[in-house]
Amino acid sequence: MRVLKAFLLCVVCQSAVADKDQVTARQWLDNMNRAMKTLNYRGTVIFMKNGQLDTMKYRHSVENGVEQEHLASLNSPMREVTRKSNEVTCVFKETSQKVVNHHPLDSSFIVNLPQNTATLEKYYQLGLSGQESIAMLPTQIVSVEPTDALRYPRKIWVDTQHFLPLKVEVYNLDGSILEQVVFTDLMTDSSAEPHAGNVDDNSFHVKHIHATQAEPFENARFVLKNWPAGFEPVFFIRNSIQQSQKAVDHLLISDGFSTVSVYLEAKESQGMNGLHSLGSVNSFSKVIGDTQFTVLGEVPAKTVELIADGIALR
Repeated sequence: MRVLKAFLLCVVCQSAVADKDQVTARQWLDNMNRAMKTLNYRGTVIFMKNGQLDTMKYRHSVENGVEQEHLASLNSPMREVTRKSNEVTCVFKETSQKVVNHHPLDSSFIVNLPQNTATLEKYYQLGLSGQESIAMLPTQIVSVEPTDALRYPRKIWVDTQHFLPLKVEVYNLDGSILEQVVFTDLMTDSSAEPHAGNVDDNSFHVKHIHATQAEPFENARFVLKNWPAGFEPVFFIRNSIQQSQKAVDHLLISDGFSTVSVYLEAKESQGMNGLHSLGSVNSFSKVIGDTQFTVLGEVPAKTVELIADGIALR
């Protein structure tokens, strides 16, 4: 009888593993996308980017259908970042500064995905790359390999119980790691925790970065003749910065994983030209007449050069 029970238990376990193996990479990402937007969870996250390491407390909550993320640093420089829907607030405690950015797009602190993951499979090969434990939790590794050299490969470690991303790595085209996000612990909550305000505005220097309502890209003073297949306009806005007369036009394009911003502003002095790189972020600047353009994104250098080469004034 004991032998029979052990045999039946093995059969059940093997069936469970087989069922999980039947889930495609795209379905793992769909489940992850849904979990990230609907669950209440918190933990400790390590961000490794541009040779720097930041350890922060993270919390995600949903109340009345509104998402909120909160990051609090555990080491200097001491700061807090809160996203409530599309409003991002940064508090720098050591300099008594508070910056509020009114942004027309919800953007996760951990990882972003398109609403429709079917479009990804045209430009990325999605695959399953084994299982590992992260923060003492079992995960499924989902690999995301671009079909061209105009975007970065990446891997996502998805918690097999709640479908939350516990680790994300972005790779250079040579396979080296460009950036990494890793949870060292994770807890899910049945309900959202009340979140107190960050600081008293009277004791901080507050700066608001307002984004006017998004406009059709056809209203922009420039056109893009080149961009990689799969990239689409997400929004076009004209930013106005409090206590500043300088206007900056901003176009954001994305393929779901990779995003690129195109900025237009008045040229100052000699202007800027050429490529600039910092870790996973590349930018390419060019001057047309008295107008300064900057193309910036977490994409390979050849991508921002390609887009910049195709910019023209209307």
